[in-house]
Amino acid sequence: MNRQALVGAFVVGGIGLAVGAFVLFGNFHPFTRMEKAVLIFHGASSGLSVGAPVTFRGVQVGAVDKVVIEYNPETKDAYIPVYVTMRPDNITLTSNSAHHLPTIRDLVSQGLRGEMNLKSFVTGSSEIDLDFAPEVPAVLHPAIATMTEIPTKQSSIQAMSQTLQNLPLKELGDNANASLAAVRELSDRLDRDLPVLIESIRSTSDHSRDMVDASRDLITHLQPQLEQTLKSLNRLADAGSEQLNARGKDLHQLLENSNVMIQRADQSLSNIQSMTSPRSSERANLEASLRDLASAASALRGFANDVERNPQLLLTGRRP
Repeated sequence: MNRQALVGAFVVGGIGLAVGAFVLFGNFHPFTRMEKAVLIFHGASSGLSVGAPVTFRGVQVGAVDKVVIEYNPETKDAYIPVYVTMRPDNITLTSNSAHHLPTIRDLVSQGLRGEMNLKSFVTGSSEIDLDFAPEVPAVLHPAIATMTEIPTKQSSIQAMSQTLQNLPLKELGDNANASLAAVRELSDRLDRDLPVLIESIRSTSDHSRDMVDASRDLITHLQPQLEQTLKSLNRLADAGSEQLNARGKDLHQLLENSNVMIQRADQSLSNIQSMTSPRSSERANLEASLRDLASAASALRGFANDVERNPQLLLTGRRP
């Protein structure tokens, strides 16, 4: 009887340990509230397997239960539904107790989105990352999803892969080949023309050096003459300054005399202007004298005409 009790206790203890290990290390939590959800991806899901973690900003909040393929023969398109189990009990509220814990559907309406990211570069395993991204439109698939669906968004790695796939690699390769051909042609041309150019530069440098040496010799030769010329100019300037200082009084007197002469010239012009005025008596006398001269000239002209017709008038004179 004692042996049977001992065996029974051992069996019960083993069953208890097995259940505890399964609950502790497995994904089975009988006393934890869980919610099921599905994420539907349209691209490749390499590295994602059952048991992969579902995280929210690095904190694990669930695990992947199943990964299947939904194929549409009409559109020949395939989707990857990923079924996950969430444990909302990991979420606590920071406000008062009047609010209730949000459901997955509430979180989706607030902008919860999921993306597939690489978990380890060594093993190539992937995981599901959740975060709020209300700016990303919620694309749902009611024809495929049989439970609450969490909208997905493109991960940074997928975006990078899509960008690399969309790169015009052939055009880039052609451009690279053309660039290499141009560089090769330029290199060949430099190999052909560069020695001639270097020789020309060397010759030009030699000529320039000769010119510099000749200029230096010329400057050295002309420097004493330039210094002598500068000294002569200084002496000339000093002599000019002395002459100006010595003749300053004479120049002042000459300017005063010039002013007096200008004043007299102005007075003479004023007198001439008064004489030529229409109301001036001198002008009237001058005009009378001019009229008398004109009458005398007219009489002389008549006498000359008479003499020309009759020269004897010079001897006999005019008869009354």
